[in-house]
Amino acid sequence: MHPRFNVLFLLLPLIWWQTSFADPLLNDKADWLETMAFAAHQTDYSGTFVYQDGMGGHVQVSRITHVSDANGEHERLEGLNGSRREIVSSNNQIWLFTGDRKVRIDKQHGQIIFPALLPEQITALKENYLVTQTEEDRVAGYHAHVVVFQPRDNLRYTHKMWAHSESGLFLKAVVLDEHSRVIEQYAFTDLMIGGNIDRAWIQPNRLAPSSIRANQAPPVTSSPETIKRNDWQVDALPIGFKKIHEICRPMREGKIPVTHLVFSDGLAAISVFIEDLGDREEVNSGLSSQGAIQIYSRVSGDKLITVVGEVPPRTVIQVADSVRYAGQ
Repeated sequence: MHPRFNVLFLLLPLIWWQTSFADPLLNDKADWLETMAFAAHQTDYSGTFVYQDGMGGHVQVSRITHVSDANGEHERLEGLNGSRREIVSSNNQIWLFTGDRKVRIDKQHGQIIFPALLPEQITALKENYLVTQTEEDRVAGYHAHVVVFQPRDNLRYTHKMWAHSESGLFLKAVVLDEHSRVIEQYAFTDLMIGGNIDRAWIQPNRLAPSSIRANQAPPVTSSPETIKRNDWQVDALPIGFKKIHEICRPMREGKIPVTHLVFSDGLAAISVFIEDLGDREEVNSGLSSQGAIQIYSRVSGDKLITVVGEVPPRTVIQVADSVRYAGQ
């Protein structure tokens, strides 16, 4: 699942310069990035946020509840429009509920879901983006600082984020292109931080196979993976993107093995998929987009190479054109 949960939420700026001296995010410039990176994992919160692409053509409303306790970290993400879709995670167990189906899924490397937008390791982030704090604002009733992540080249997007001044939790985020046009945005419309958050859904038997009703389909697990390294090379990655994951898994009903490489610069991720064409007569090649996500596919010999990333179109094309086989 790669949901892009974002929001078009009109705000009335409220500058609180008189209280900024007491703000923990402003007192230590070296620490506030780390505060924001850990906030989505360490803070108890529950709220509704809305995603909207820059053209206003796609809107998705979701509710997220997150708590940490002695047993670890637990999160519930529910889609509030469209067909039923719910993700429940408890530490390393992740389950997807769709209709009557219950599927155990793998943690998607490189995937970023609002409001957990920053990695816990931020060294690469500061190397690849110029990070500045701009104005102050209010989002969903909370005082927030606005932080801008400006790329050091034209091969990635600018990210503008609103962080809660006390906890560091992200309240709103906007992705901008090189002309400062909004590509996609997401934000909380209502939010409770701390307090008496409902925890009834955190039940071990809810994630166990026995919790499925008799008339439901049995749980489905993700396909097996095989670690494969050094078979494929990507020669034209933007500076700062590092490989964080590489696997080979069966896709297309388990019939075709697909090599999947994931690269990250600390904020954006790029996925490269390489698969055999097989006996397919028609292949969807070329460029398409969904909000800030660009998808580019091309045929190379008997392989289909697809690159997906939250980067400008020129970047996915550049990466795809540089993929080559480097094995024996």
